Amino acid sequence: MIEWSETHVSIRDSIRKFCETHVKPKLHAIEHEGEPPYEVLRELIATFGIDDMARMTFATQIEKQKAREGQPPVERERRAGPNPQAGMEMAMRMIPIIELSRYSAGMVTALGVSMGLTASAIMARGTIAQKERWALELLTLEKIGAWAITEPGSGSDAFGAMKSSARRDGEGYVLNGSKTFITNGPYADTIVFICKLDEGNEPKLRKVLSFVLDKGMPGLTQSKPLRKLGLHGSPTGELFLEDVKVGKDRLLGETEEQPSRAATKETFTAERTAVAGMALGLVEECQRLSVAYANTREQFGKKIGEFQLIQLKLAKMEVARMNIQNLVFRQIEMAGEGRSMTLAEASACKLYCAQAAMDVCDETVQLFGGNGYMAEYRVEQLFRDARVLQIYGGTDEIQISQIARSLLEAG
Repeated sequence: MIEWSETHVSIRDSIRKFCETHVKPKLHAIEHEGEPPYEVLRELIATFGIDDMARMTFATQIEKQKAREGQPPVERERRAGPNPQAGMEMAMRMIPIIELSRYSAGMVTALGVSMGLTASAIMARGTIAQKERWALELLTLEKIGAWAITEPGSGSDAFGAMKSSARRDGEGYVLNGSKTFITNGPYADTIVFICKLDEGNEPKLRKVLSFVLDKGMPGLTQSKPLRKLGLHGSPTGELFLEDVKVGKDRLLGETEEQPSRAATKETFTAERTAVAGMALGLVEECQRLSVAYANTREQFGKKIGEFQLIQLKLAKMEVARMNIQNLVFRQIEMAGEGRSMTLAEASACKLYCAQAAMDVCDETVQLFGGNGYMAEYRVEQLFRDARVLQIYGGTDEIQISQIARSLLEAG
């Protein structure tokens, strides 16, 4: 894939128009006044039938799973065959991410964690009953979801330093612990809470379990939104659990033998590859604003676009845009071939895209000079939003470690 198809462009233009007419008027309230973004996001997915497609896909998956129950397991091939429809579905996921990131990368994060990470965790490991109970309302954004793994003392060392615990209590469990930097945490209706099973054994040897919690459960406290440098369109908060009692029906898969560590790595892979779409939206918007400014701003008697140093900035933006776009195209092409990136490939994708987006946003602020530091020109928001791409979903340092380990093991 070397360029967007006519269908892709038509979809992109429609979403771009929606963002201009529906997102832009709400942007100040969401970014600066703390208004939650969920109603605008619900309007987006309803306008483009994303919720209806989710319902149909969900019904098909559940029907197939029910038909398979009671039958002997069939060994699945690790690599599926070509599936052009999957490629189109990947494009349909990427295009809204790109276009919405031009206005608010925070809104993309709020949407992705709810419909993506949280719903996917339940769809991947939940029982049919659990999927029907929680997943569909997340996939249609009727309910807001949060995926809770990060703790105050376990940022990059998510599993090793994890203190949140579950201990058996009769037929159920009692959960304790705290989570921080949780996207949608303040408003989440459904929370996938990741913790360790406390059997009195060494913490590092404990099983990792995932539970599904609902807002308002006794002992569960959701904080107010935290103040952040950027991503103001994504409410972020803390969760506190004190003797929260749950039944086995809230344990994902209703078994302690679920490979939660491996499943979490799959979640990280999906999160990291999505950064390419966000980075592309940020870079394209920075480039658009920079070109327009360079063509109109005058200094020393001529347009600043005539100065070679400004031209160098614009040229580097184009190189970054092309490279990031090619990584987006690669994901779409791989999906059409029934493939997906490995964790190491996803880490490489995220590392490059996050750094490139940050470089472009930084240069854009510099190109605008003093105006770039002012909120009215918007480039300061793009700069602030881009910064977190090098932190969440695994810091740059973690991506480097993952890539290097993979290379060393393969060698």
